[in-house]
Amino acid sequence: MNNPTKQQAITTTDRIFEQMQTAIVEGEIPAGSKISEPELSKKYQVSRSTLREALNRLEKCHLIERKANVGSRVVECTIQGLLEIYIVREALEGMACRQAAQNMSDDEIQQMKDILHHHAQAKDLQDGVAYYQEEGDLDFHYKVILGSHNNELINILCGQLYHLVRMYRCQFGMNSPRATRAFDEHSRIIEAIADRDGELAEMLMRRHIAASRKNIENKIALKQIDEEQKSTKQQVEEIK
Repeated sequence: MNNPTKQQAITTTDRIFEQMQTAIVEGEIPAGSKISEPELSKKYQVSRSTLREALNRLEKCHLIERKANVGSRVVECTIQGLLEIYIVREALEGMACRQAAQNMSDDEIQQMKDILHHHAQAKDLQDGVAYYQEEGDLDFHYKVILGSHNNELINILCGQLYHLVRMYRCQFGMNSPRATRAFDEHSRIIEAIADRDGELAEMLMRRHIAASRKNIENKIALKQIDEEQKSTKQQVEEIK
């Protein structure tokens, strides 16, 4: 499977960038952790200059951030940050979907249908507990964005934001009561693209991402209620 936003690693910097990118997304390098150039140079057995080139690229992907008098850190996965990303995705992926309806070839559309058929075989999806999509060519959203054939949208969504979105997914988990519904929404989106109905395709994609964001907001609200109830219970026990 092709790895999104990555060309074949042909230099040491490419290799280190890809290894660190994967380590950050999957949590091997924890969110919020400080970047130690001496430690990483030793771990990956590369020069500090090569490491800095890789770090510069990771910063452009929004996976690390630099602050004055603090240094470099892996980005924190915050609820606010996640919700803001979903708002951006709703607008830009909706636009990408409209353009995909105009620009996707028949072969690309068939590939999308094949991807959904592949997804439908997953046991977690059949059980309605999770809808996990592998990175790159088996990721429905990634393929729709590529199908827009709009280089600016591809650069933003598949270059700058793609791995940050996957980092959030890994950190917050894939289980969702929307698993089956999300798959059905994907199916309707590709039907609209196949019908070359850009307006409908955009509307369906925007609704799809907005529903996912609403699901996250509901999870947050329930978690806050649960924490408040636990706190109240503890206070009552202490009084007793």
